[in-house]
Amino acid sequence: VCRIYLSPDANCLLSVADHCLQSTDYINVIVSDKQSHLQYLTMEQAIVHCTKGLSIWAQASNDAGTEPDVVLACAGDIPTKEALAAVALLREHFPTLTMRFVNVVDLYKLLPASEHPHGLSDRDFNSLFTVDKPVIFNFHGYPPLIHRLTYRRTNHQNFYVRGYKEKGNINTPLDLAIQNRIDRFSLAMDVI
Repeated sequence: VCRIYLSPDANCLLSVADHCLQSTDYINVIVSDKQSHLQYLTMEQAIVHCTKGLSIWAQASNDAGTEPDVVLACAGDIPTKEALAAVALLREHFPTLTMRFVNVVDLYKLLPASEHPHGLSDRDFNSLFTVDKPVIFNFHGYPPLIHRLTYRRTNHQNFYVRGYKEKGNINTPLDLAIQNRIDRFSLAMDVI
């Protein structure tokens, strides 16, 4: 009965809120903050993305449907912003590196379909995250949760999750990101 949503921008937050307010008999957790953020998706794109629960963002990927060298994944607003900034840094300094960018809104999409109604089949999961490439996952929460949600997946051993580790307090979002190593520079170094 539980659902957890992490919106990357305001349009996705509106789409998720609309969905949650119309649902019944569920516990819906929407993770958001009060900071102003960049807008990545139009309202129409946000509805499609949130309905899927996760998707490849073509505008941040350069694998063109082929097998990438690395997958950058993220869930949450600041982690998405920092992952997108890491992509920009990597493209500038490593133009031949092929990257796939996956944003996760519905956290339970990471589970197998046999474990949760929102879960993905192994085939769909592998088509997004590959079966053997490194996955750098930037998360707005504690890293062990992503490992627990993906531990039955084929490529689990190649998931490198960055998230909060109880470092920092009332700081700027970037300072907090740097202290917890979810910032663009740490992510770019992880990819390298």
